[in-house]
Amino acid sequence: MAVQQNKVSKSRRNNRRSHDSLTAANPNECDNCGELKRPHHICPSCGHYATKEVITADVELDEDAA
Repeated sequence: MAVQQNKVSKSRRNNRRSHDSLTAANPNECDNCGELKRPHHICPSCGHYATKEVITADVELDEDAA
C-alpha cells in the first residue's frame, strides 16, 4: 500500500492538477444552414458536411395535412 513520506502542500498538488481542466467547445457556423456545429462533424440540423449532404434531414409533417 502506498504511503506518502511527506505532506504534499496545496500549492504543489494544485500545480500538478493545472493541466486537468476542461477546455470550452469551439463551435463553427455551418456553411449550409448557418447553425452552430462542432468542427469536422456533420451538422445536426441539416445533415451537411463540407457542402455535401451526408444525412437526409428529417422532414416535419404537418398534423393537419395527415
